Amino acid sequence: MNVLDGDSQLIGPYACEAHTMRAGNQGEVVETRDILVDAYGRILEGVRRVTHGLDEAALTYRPDANANSIGWLVWHVLRVQDHHVSDVAQRGQAWIDEGWSERFGMAAEPNNVGYGHTTDQVARVRISDPQILCDYADVVHARTLEYIDTADAAELSRIVDTRWDPPVTAGVRLVSVIGDDLQHLGQAAYVRGLYERLG
Repeated sequence: MNVLDGDSQLIGPYACEAHTMRAGNQGEVVETRDILVDAYGRILEGVRRVTHGLDEAALTYRPDANANSIGWLVWHVLRVQDHHVSDVAQRGQAWIDEGWSERFGMAAEPNNVGYGHTTDQVARVRISDPQILCDYADVVHARTLEYIDTADAAELSRIVDTRWDPPVTAGVRLVSVIGDDLQHLGQAAYVRGLYERLG
């Protein structure tokens, strides 16, 4: 069980290591790009942490018949990031272009990110080894950083989705992905805790 110590820092097997902004020294200006890089780095770390040491039984465990498994949740995190960031960057997805759908034994469907999955579809996303999730995460993260490195203020202000009011900018879409990914990684950590309590 994770607890808070006297300095209000989370301790325990899934505790985050001290995570400081990677921008330089005191007095140096922190750019928007630095904040995005830091936030997406936390997603990558979260994927590694929540899947570390798990076997197929743990990755496919579902607390009840309609719940999501750790494997599905982490797969969904990565598919959302790959799909959304690739769309903003106006390029193809690693899922398709680099053959990750084949490595996962799934169809090369660019819009299949897990949204609206039925309980049977969740069950069909069977991950037997956490390494494939970590490897895909590394690729998606690298591609995300490539885009962020080119994204100046004008790019982050560019409208990428007019279906919303107000329309969604590239910057808002990047933040939405961060929020969605971290939420689902928290769910995966919770499911892992439930599984480990089974003994």
